[in-house]
Amino acid sequence: MIATNNTKHDWIRLWHPRETIEIIVIVLVGYLILLAHDILGEKATIPLTWLIVVWAGLKTAFYFGETLWHLVQATASDLPYHRFLVLMAYNMAEVTVSYAFDFYCLFRINPSSIDGIEPMLRGAPLFFECLYFSILNFSFFGYGDILPASVPAKIVMLFEVVTAFTTVIFLISDFVSMKDSMKRKHHE
Repeated sequence: MIATNNTKHDWIRLWHPRETIEIIVIVLVGYLILLAHDILGEKATIPLTWLIVVWAGLKTAFYFGETLWHLVQATASDLPYHRFLVLMAYNMAEVTVSYAFDFYCLFRINPSSIDGIEPMLRGAPLFFECLYFSILNFSFFGYGDILPASVPAKIVMLFEVVTAFTTVIFLISDFVSMKDSMKRKHHE
């Protein structure tokens, strides 16, 4: 994600092959879960719901590691803070879209898992509602118009909140202190 070339316009490549693969995997897993539900029917609702929870947990660990890796890379390459924020903004957008897919799948499998969304909603309008819910979770604003109504939905929401907390509170704020520390070590 962070370019090694210091040219004026090549300080961050926002669309790197790895990010493309991450997006494809996120969409593909969601599609396969919904396809499995369509094929297997209601008998697969509970296992698929818990599969979404496990998937969200794995993504939480991955996003924490990825953000930490970006933090270390940014400080080691002496990346300016404003450029690091652009990098983190991209990562935060990916995270919110990723969890929106989880909420979308949870709702499609079991509409009673999330309150505040019209039960018959499908397609892009449903995804918009899930994205809205995800962004509010990530930003800690939660207006209360959409709420998790099942234990799996609550766990997925908690995973997103943990991801947001570690990304925003710990990692971004630590960037400045790590960068200053590395500068001091470099000058010594």
